[in-house]
Amino acid sequence: MSMAMAVAMAVPGSFNVQKSIPSALQLPRILPSFWPWETVKIGQLTVSPMGIGTWAWGNQLLWGYQESMDDELQAVFNLAVKYGINLFDTADSYGTGKLNGRSELLLGKFIREFPGPKRVRSNIHIATKFAAYPWRLTSRQFVDACNSSLGRLQLEQLGIGQLHWSTANYAPLQEKVLWNGLIEMYEKGLVRAVGVSNYGPRQLLRIHDYLKVRGVPLNSAQVQFSLLSMGKDQMELKALCDSLGIQLISYSPLGLGMLTGKYSTSRLPQGPRRVLFSQILPGLEPLLISLREIANKRGKTVSQVAINWCICKGTVPIPGVKTLQQAKENLGALGWRLNSDEIFQLESAGCKLPRKMIQNIFQTR
Repeated sequence: MSMAMAVAMAVPGSFNVQKSIPSALQLPRILPSFWPWETVKIGQLTVSPMGIGTWAWGNQLLWGYQESMDDELQAVFNLAVKYGINLFDTADSYGTGKLNGRSELLLGKFIREFPGPKRVRSNIHIATKFAAYPWRLTSRQFVDACNSSLGRLQLEQLGIGQLHWSTANYAPLQEKVLWNGLIEMYEKGLVRAVGVSNYGPRQLLRIHDYLKVRGVPLNSAQVQFSLLSMGKDQMELKALCDSLGIQLISYSPLGLGMLTGKYSTSRLPQGPRRVLFSQILPGLEPLLISLREIANKRGKTVSQVAINWCICKGTVPIPGVKTLQQAKENLGALGWRLNSDEIFQLESAGCKLPRKMIQNIFQTR
């Protein structure tokens, strides 16, 4: 199976920033001792400037999920929420085989069992993506998919309901049926905001205009966006989102792990990622050198610098997290900003890469 197919099967303007001072935080050692609490607006939602992606929660094929990990995942969730993260991205297709839907089930459980006050739990926003399966041929079926997700999560309303991918490339007649399903979800109050994933600029403008005529705002667009995925299409999409007031959510901000600095040609991951890493890592060293140089100067890690770049570009990154150590490290990407010289250095190195990240096969223009 190709890496593109493995990814496809699992498929997955500027900030409106508000600041307030959090009370008496006892921060893990890897985190800064203090940062202003920043928030981002996605439609009527107020979310943290970084979210958590949960693609790995239930995915055995690509991420080696085992049910024995659930206790640590609960601890990951608790830590993230404790330090201000309130956006968690999932999908009704996350989870392989008999574990399909596992990510949503876990998120629902973690919310219910979070030990903090009710007001904190009620401020957690779940963004779920609904798969454009070929058997979802009516808007009612898409609404039913939303209700099924709500059932797994045991919630009455989602933060963001998202179309996981466009069918324009292979089943264009199905596309508007799915758009109508998003409209119905919003009108029925099942979702507070509407978004899409894996849409290019041309198709994004079409759905934006279609929803606008029906009085439904398009609030978010999720796309692969990182220093490994900052090509012409991504930048064109970002500019369009800024002009339309759509918040860009960047998935795979660490390039499936290649931008963590933890892998090399002599140290490759197991599983489907191994082939992809072996193709890209040989030419990645100049970018990794720049990331390490800035990380050392800033007292940060390579991952924190790579995630912070996404934040500096006006996106909301949703890095995947499986362990407490990863959660603590990712939280250290918050509360500071790369300067313009550092951003230029990173982007200059990224533009010269001989091979970029493969794009999702469902990505449209």
